[in-house]
Amino acid sequence: MKTTWLKTALAVAVGALSTQAMAAGFALNEQSISGMGTSFAGRSSSADDATTLFGNPAGMSRLKREEVSFGMAAIHAKTDIKDTSATTAFGTPVSGSNDGDMVPFTAVPMGYYVKPIDEKWAVGVGLYVPFGMISDYEGGYQGRYHGDYSEVRVITVQPTISYRFNEKLSVGFGPTLNRIDGELQSATYLGPGIPDGRVNVKGDDTAVGFNAGILYEFTPHTRMGLTYRSKVEYTLEGDTELKEGFGLTQLGGKYDASLDLTTPESIDVSVTHELNDQWTLYAGAMLTRWSRFEAIVIENEGLPSGPLNPIIEDQEWHDTWSYALGAAYKLNREWTLRTGLAFDQSPTNNVDRSPRIPSGDRTAVSFGLGWNPTDDITVDLAYSYLWEEDTKVRRNSPTRGTYNATYENSAHGFGAALSYRF
Repeated sequence: MKTTWLKTALAVAVGALSTQAMAAGFALNEQSISGMGTSFAGRSSSADDATTLFGNPAGMSRLKREEVSFGMAAIHAKTDIKDTSATTAFGTPVSGSNDGDMVPFTAVPMGYYVKPIDEKWAVGVGLYVPFGMISDYEGGYQGRYHGDYSEVRVITVQPTISYRFNEKLSVGFGPTLNRIDGELQSATYLGPGIPDGRVNVKGDDTAVGFNAGILYEFTPHTRMGLTYRSKVEYTLEGDTELKEGFGLTQLGGKYDASLDLTTPESIDVSVTHELNDQWTLYAGAMLTRWSRFEAIVIENEGLPSGPLNPIIEDQEWHDTWSYALGAAYKLNREWTLRTGLAFDQSPTNNVDRSPRIPSGDRTAVSFGLGWNPTDDITVDLAYSYLWEEDTKVRRNSPTRGTYNATYENSAHGFGAALSYRF
């Protein structure tokens, strides 16, 4: 029985690690399927399985056995676009389509391993996707001059250690090695009767950050966790390719490009309370310093100064709070039911919101199921539905023209994970 389940776990792991990781938002929550079932309430205090390596590394000290966990979250997003209008930089109207549904069905992998050394020390390593997005509009999209293809993905490896001082206090720390890849595309209006030019920017980088956490147990049934995830500073190096209509000009070709990007730090605090043998309650809040994302500025070596050097897209994001409440009900030794409700503020505003990330304030409701067929095995399943308030895009650029639209966004999330304890 153990051998069969272990082979299944390895098969899930191979599938997860070979999947291209993308999602419909710049920051991702999908690093734990058990956490997904409660809308990630209690993420820094629950410490129920190996995924605590991300949620709060101090929680590893609560695990009594060596454990490996692999999972996958799939995201299916839907967008409706209405009330649209657009002009070129010269004021002439821009025609085109606004089909919406620009986010393809995507998957987010995760994998963790934790090993207790003794009653105080535990070590582990995790692989997860903290940031990712993709927006892929149809050909002829009306807002194409402001961005019609965007893809960013960050994959993180985190070796981690935790230490338990006593029955109440634990700490944990893990450096993070982060690999970022990005691609941005947009069309450029070159004049009446001339085909649109196309700007395609690609780049990548690797940088280091860290996660640190504290877990304090007031009683055997109530604990609080605090997790700090550091900012990570990247300098993406790659190229900018000017093609299609640019082939009719002297600017067509490839140029060395660079882009400075900082993913923000966050502080996550939560409380877990075991009400009785059946009910567990969770509550949490997280502050994310999105104000670091002020603009996309791409420097292109060899291009003359002007609209294409540097390429600038203002963002002017602001810091945000997210909140979540959740509960778990243990039916019996084998089955656990979970649910949660979350609210996330949008970092964007109506003046600078871009069609690359047209997000608004969102609400999410989640349901989860945990199955323990043996003491060694746990299977977690989760479903989330999120919806955003109607958001307005009001882009007005002296070089790209205008694009106005109202977006209505929603998404379904599905998750599955397998944990095996040795």
